[in-house]
Amino acid sequence: MTPAPYTPSDAPAAHRCATLKGVLLVTVLALGISQAAALPLFVQLGLSPLILGIVAGAFVGNVLKDRLPACYAQGIHFCARALLRVAVALFGLRISLQEIAHVGWPGLVISLLVISSTLAIGLWCGMKLLGLDRETALLTAAGSAICGAAAVLAFESALRSAPHKSAVAVGSVVLFGTASMFFYPFLIQAGWLHLDAQTAGLWLGGTLHEVAQVVGAASTLGPDASHVATIVKMTRVMLLVPVLLLVGLWISRTPKSGLASGKGRLTVPWFAFGFLALVAVNSLEVLPLSLREAVNGLDTFALTMAMTALGMETRFEQIRHAGPRVLAMGAILNVWLFGGGLAITLAVQRLLG
Repeated sequence: MTPAPYTPSDAPAAHRCATLKGVLLVTVLALGISQAAALPLFVQLGLSPLILGIVAGAFVGNVLKDRLPACYAQGIHFCARALLRVAVALFGLRISLQEIAHVGWPGLVISLLVISSTLAIGLWCGMKLLGLDRETALLTAAGSAICGAAAVLAFESALRSAPHKSAVAVGSVVLFGTASMFFYPFLIQAGWLHLDAQTAGLWLGGTLHEVAQVVGAASTLGPDASHVATIVKMTRVMLLVPVLLLVGLWISRTPKSGLASGKGRLTVPWFAFGFLALVAVNSLEVLPLSLREAVNGLDTFALTMAMTALGMETRFEQIRHAGPRVLAMGAILNVWLFGGGLAITLAVQRLLG
């Protein structure tokens, strides 16, 4: 029997099939990455599935770049964009206003000062001192200032920047955040820094990059420091959306920004408001704990898929071009977070503690 001729009505079905293949590939990779992230070695290093996802994704994407069928690109791009936005919105279920209020004004003021100063220093150093484009400088500064890879993902989705810019920004966050996770507690335990549990928790939560890094570092200092550090860190996470809105307003006033959108403005999409809405829902305590834990687990996996897809869209030659300058910027920001962040913490504690 002669096969039926192709008609335009077949196009949507073919498109969905191609997208599904790419999504399934990313899902399988993310499953393996999630299993690997649970190994004791990676747990001790504080390397979350998100971090391993972008590394593994970049490796697979570059090794298979000439062997992977072109149709898979649609599904990979879907995971790196649409799925990413849903996952960032769901991140709001991890935060409640009650937890933030528990730490009080010191935690909020430290978070605001650390975020604003780190973003300002990062943009100035990245663009003026190191000659980076605004997207790369902003992604790297946001990752250092707010919440590591999750902040890079949120800004990347709003900026619609090239995948390699997110990859180098995440690389900087991983390198310096992981080093700080071990270095900060060592200084305290060795007696080089004399900080009580409250102050240590405020400092760690206010300056370390990733949520996992904060938890790992603070857990070595006892439950009191760990509790304070986690809440302060989640306060910084909650400030992600207000910062997106303010940065978007700033960029919209500078038309010649050179952003990927070509319109000179940062688009703040629906996921930002979804994030805030879910923070409010979580604060009302209307959802069962089991449901919130299940959604948070799915959200972590969705973020892992998004990071894996971003890595697969990244090419090593693009990273090599900006890598050294981004690492230099990350080093400068890490020095500021250590010294400047400690000074901010002590000053706020003295005034408001």
